[in-house]
Amino acid sequence: MTESSARTTAEENTPPAPSGVPDAFDVFARGCPSRTTLEHVTGRWGGLTLGALHEDTLRFNQLRRRVDGVSEKMLSQTLHALERDGLVVRDARPGNPPHVEYRLTPLGAEVSTRLLGLITLLEDHMPEVLAAREAYDGRDGK
Repeated sequence: MTESSARTTAEENTPPAPSGVPDAFDVFARGCPSRTTLEHVTGRWGGLTLGALHEDTLRFNQLRRRVDGVSEKMLSQTLHALERDGLVVRDARPGNPPHVEYRLTPLGAEVSTRLLGLITLLEDHMPEVLAAREAYDGRDGK
């Protein structure tokens, strides 16, 4: 099967976009909705939350402990945004107190895998980053 025919087959098997949704998105365009989702994923707390949920399904307080430094309010807002974007599922079970867990959707798992690749790259190259910062800060006039 050629690349062209594979792409055509994949396009034929892709469900149609919901009514009113464009066929293509451009994150560089001002009004593109993908820009908001990118902000949710790459923002300080969104990226860390997705990374933490990549490891396991977690309850709110477990997630808050894992994402060190996030306030309860910011974590709640982040989870709502990620759930709205279809990246996180909130599973609430009745009880006293209620048992609420958060997990990634298949799309959230794919996004977090790619995000963790970036995180690993950055962690592996932090000595270079720190050296660059030191050199920059040591320049005349700084």
